[in-house]
Amino acid sequence: MTDIATIAARLDAAARDARAIQQITGQEGELALSDAYDIQRAVIDHRLARGAALVGVKMGFTSEAKMVQMGLKDQIWGRLTSDMVVQNGGVLDRARFIHPRVEPEVAVRLKAPLTGEVTYEEALAAVEAVAPALEIIDSRYENFRFALGDVVADNASSSAFVVGAWLPADTDVADVPMVMSVDGAVVETGTSAAILGDPIRSLVAAARLAGAAGLTLQPSWTVMLGGATAAAAIGLARAVSLDAGHLGRVGFTVAGSAA
Repeated sequence: MTDIATIAARLDAAARDARAIQQITGQEGELALSDAYDIQRAVIDHRLARGAALVGVKMGFTSEAKMVQMGLKDQIWGRLTSDMVVQNGGVLDRARFIHPRVEPEVAVRLKAPLTGEVTYEEALAAVEAVAPALEIIDSRYENFRFALGDVVADNASSSAFVVGAWLPADTDVADVPMVMSVDGAVVETGTSAAILGDPIRSLVAAARLAGAAGLTLQPSWTVMLGGATAAAAIGLARAVSLDAGHLGRVGFTVAGSAA
């Protein structure tokens, strides 16, 4: 049997100490997806016990190319906690991370609960506001390499997130141009249509997947709907920004050196 508590404690310590560990599958063998989500929940429980609050969820593998690469037919998801929030225009402490990367996203803020099988219209009706966003991902595994069970257990690699100015819920998010720059140089371009063809479809998936785990998406929560382009390594960068067309801009600066 998989030792959920021991593995969760190992991943939690890796995140707190910013030290990479060996992949779980390299030590324990193949990790069942159900066990991986149990580990994820236990990892987050460590954060909550230290005073963090649950503030939303994030979606992963929301592009067809990534699902094909990982041999998947569905998305994955992770949890967002209050200690992961970086204010728009704020400072990211590089020492908190192992090998951070950043990707451009669309975020929504909810005004009503969502759970289980919902329609596109029901998901959209639960949205209070939309915004451009950046997610900082940081696998706790050596060389940023992992199997499916590894990444799910590791909270889908989610580490921090930055949300831009909130806009009305009826703002179109279906095909927004995304231009992400690092230290003033464009590193990734794309469109929000890469997020399941329409980011709101990712919200539908979030309600279904979280609901299957017994979690209801709550009013005021933020849902990060998935990357619109490939992630870019932060490395020694000092500034990251996203120009998301009519959604506006969002960004952060980086302070400190690698852990």
